[in-house]
Amino acid sequence: MKHTIWFILLQFLPVIPRYLRASSLLSLLAAGVVSAQEIRENGSLPPVWDRADVQWTQPDTRIRTYITASRIVWKSTDNTAYIRDAENLLRPGTGQSILGSANVCRLISDDREHPAILLDFGKELQGGLQIITGQGSKNTPVNIRVRFGESVSEAMCDIDGENGASNDHAMRDFTLSLPWLGVTEVGNSGFRFVRIDLLDANAELLLKEVRAIFVHKGIPFRGSFRCNDERLNQIWNIGAYTVYLNMQEYLWDGIKRDRLVWLGDMHPEVMSINTVFGYDGVVPKSLDLIRDATPVPQWMNGISSYSLWWIIIHRDWYYYQGDKAYLSEQKQYLTQLMNHLLTKINKNGQEQLDGNRFLDWPSSENPQGVSAGLQALLTMAMDCGGELFTVLDDARMAAKCKDAAALLRKYRPAHNNSKQGASLMALAGLMDAQEANREVISVGGSRNFSTFYGYYMLRAMAKAGDYTNALNRIREYWGGMLDLGATTFWEDFDLEWMKNAARIDELVPADKVDVHRSYGNYCYQYYRHSFCHGWASGPTSWLSEYVLGVQVVEPGCRVVRIKPALGDLQWAEGTFPTPHGILKIRHDKQPDGSIKSAIDAPAGVEVLRD
Repeated sequence: MKHTIWFILLQFLPVIPRYLRASSLLSLLAAGVVSAQEIRENGSLPPVWDRADVQWTQPDTRIRTYITASRIVWKSTDNTAYIRDAENLLRPGTGQSILGSANVCRLISDDREHPAILLDFGKELQGGLQIITGQGSKNTPVNIRVRFGESVSEAMCDIDGENGASNDHAMRDFTLSLPWLGVTEVGNSGFRFVRIDLLDANAELLLKEVRAIFVHKGIPFRGSFRCNDERLNQIWNIGAYTVYLNMQEYLWDGIKRDRLVWLGDMHPEVMSINTVFGYDGVVPKSLDLIRDATPVPQWMNGISSYSLWWIIIHRDWYYYQGDKAYLSEQKQYLTQLMNHLLTKINKNGQEQLDGNRFLDWPSSENPQGVSAGLQALLTMAMDCGGELFTVLDDARMAAKCKDAAALLRKYRPAHNNSKQGASLMALAGLMDAQEANREVISVGGSRNFSTFYGYYMLRAMAKAGDYTNALNRIREYWGGMLDLGATTFWEDFDLEWMKNAARIDELVPADKVDVHRSYGNYCYQYYRHSFCHGWASGPTSWLSEYVLGVQVVEPGCRVVRIKPALGDLQWAEGTFPTPHGILKIRHDKQPDGSIKSAIDAPAGVEVLRD
């Protein structure tokens, strides 16, 4: 029987993507379904590898794409004695060095001048750099300095201990030797811009090609969103792309920094993944990584709220994907964590979470607001626990969670004008959503929004029925980053930063403010600030959930409610990935204000329409 299964799989092997094929083959090997000989014969490993060797391999689920620079931003000199034919670096490459010196960029130094060049690869990306050198006149290795940057100014800066630039999480500033005729691949960071300096005096460097190595998942964007406002369309796409870049072997917070799995950061990312890609193994792999590294009673990532997010993510992941077998694997840890959390509620229903009490960085200086948010988050986690234990047929634990949620709702902390705290309180049912929106969230427009908790502010505004205002916050706040040249959303942002600011994709004029060098707080000061941070992707899932109106009612999208809220939009359309196939939606506002909808649901999905 097992060989019959293997034969069937072989028939489809050519059309299965490499990143799925490699991991699947190793899983089949481990299960005894296939032999090492069969894997070798079908091209996964060369025949010199035997079974003992195969068990130590780990496949990479990502692909590599080489990208030629789109423009030359800057040259250290226009003197052709030092830099010649730089435009050749904008020609499509082959990745192969050849004899001769035609169609190359020449960097030539003397005792006084060391030429340098700055390239733009068009979009933020995760990966490295491929440098192909030509046959120079001296036929000796040449030393260069490479600087990666998420902004032009970061690629032009030095690591000086004061401007935030560092090699802490990924090498962004380093030197290396290049062969006089060969291919060198180097680097592993998040960047858009690269500066190359010739370091040696009296040297010649022939650059045939300098290409970015884009390392990414290579998976389709199955979800989509379009409406009559192109700015919102762009924001949806940029949010999706921001998360996509962070979907590496694990789900990172940022591709330059920290390149780690942070559970709180993951919730907006997972909601965007549900919206754009559907199921992807990077989510359970990352959830399990932190679970296994954090025995109870430790807090995940050292932050109590992040253990709460682990529970909430599991609830949402199960509802969107419907994988009960995976959820069942979490029962033991979930039980231990929930029992521990039950000890963090006093008799009055007030949370008593210890350790690092944290929501997001901008709210961290408002401890009363943080306490309000933690009260709400713990309430939401207990609600989710009640649902999950019901699914897992554990009535005793489900009752414990439901009773705890009811007790927590008896205590109503003061939000202290924290938009983060008030938003969570509204979502948890600890505060009337319209009151929270009117008195806190909408006060000052986008002032005091944050890239992470902005998602929950938008959700609370939707709960209050304030859709047009929410759309305006998306246009203004997330759109502000795009107005400054961003191609991904940032770790933090403040509209005040836009005053007299230069774009991040240009050299900073003397009379303009360098946004990257001038701003940032806490752990992300100045050039250390991450300009591709997955927690900032909230508008992507929000637009699909509220404007397209896709609300999952039963696990695995078996039942989905379509409840559109167009706000000031005239029409919206898009797709939504479900485990059963793609859901297609179109809404048009009629002259009387009503909405006419066309919905095409795949078999297995029941659609409820309000």
